[in-house]
Amino acid sequence: MAILNEVEIARNLERVPDWHQREKMIVRSFKFKDFPEAIQFVDRLAVEAESAFHHPDIDIRWNQVHLSLTTHDKGGLTIKDFDLAATIDGLI
Repeated sequence: MAILNEVEIARNLERVPDWHQREKMIVRSFKFKDFPEAIQFVDRLAVEAESAFHHPDIDIRWNQVHLSLTTHDKGGLTIKDFDLAATIDGLI
């Protein structure tokens, strides 16, 4: 799987408009009613991430979930990151 260039990254960001590029990652934050709702979201996300064998960095702060995606073994963004971002967006 190849690392995406800046044009490819920009094109793929159009598919997931709530995500933003930060260096060699794409990031997004989610806000929920409370902690249990945030954890339920992370539980659903974990199933999808494991199925894709692609795992986001997750930071949970009470009712907020902050996610970062990058393809660590490639050292940057690949199509896997954008595919998982789109799947995660579908969980809301």
